[in-house]
Amino acid sequence: MQRSAELPEEARKSGKSGSRRPVWFAAGLLALAALLVVVTGPLGLLPGLGGLFGEKTRDRTGPAVLQAVQDMSRYEGAAGNYQVVVDLEKDARLLPDAVRGTRTLYVGAGTVSAYVDLGGLDERSVTVSEDRTRAELRLPHAALGDPAIDPDRSYAVSKERGLLDRLGDFFSANPSGEQAVQKLAVQHIAEAARDSGLTQRAEKNTAAMLEGLLRSLGFSQVSVVYA
Repeated sequence: MQRSAELPEEARKSGKSGSRRPVWFAAGLLALAALLVVVTGPLGLLPGLGGLFGEKTRDRTGPAVLQAVQDMSRYEGAAGNYQVVVDLEKDARLLPDAVRGTRTLYVGAGTVSAYVDLGGLDERSVTVSEDRTRAELRLPHAALGDPAIDPDRSYAVSKERGLLDRLGDFFSANPSGEQAVQKLAVQHIAEAARDSGLTQRAEKNTAAMLEGLLRSLGFSQVSVVYA
């Protein structure tokens, strides 16, 4: 009985090879999938290869919802366009840049407006002569608005990342964000706007606008004072 239950040697070899074949086949598929992820994924070893797989972009964003409406009482007398080149480098102690470190070269372009707030004016802010030929306006000094970055004119020139940073981006849900360089661009643009005399220009243009308006109403002498 034992001899009849034994399989020939060739059958035993074929059975072992058949059981191993699915294991090696599955391992090959996993290796191929990992290679495709590395080549076309966030590491971007071959960026141009992603187009071969028919990648498509679909915008499934819903409609924008109006959350609030704010009445404006500002007169924007001037606006400046600025551009700054941000060179941001982050190094790790005791590690070379090729292993850990980032350097981003970013061109940031934005606009800053200067305005005079007319919302706080009352009857004490305007003095009119008895014959209604002279008028004096007392206005607050002009202020600067927040810088608005223009995405169409702002872009990253180059990004250098160490090996560990690349691996971190690969497993991160928000790889290589540009928030840090954008914040620096906003900061430098705001500083440039404060030093460029934009508020003085806004006050001059606002005074010219109000003088023209009051002269069209019959006032021959108009003066605007900022305090």
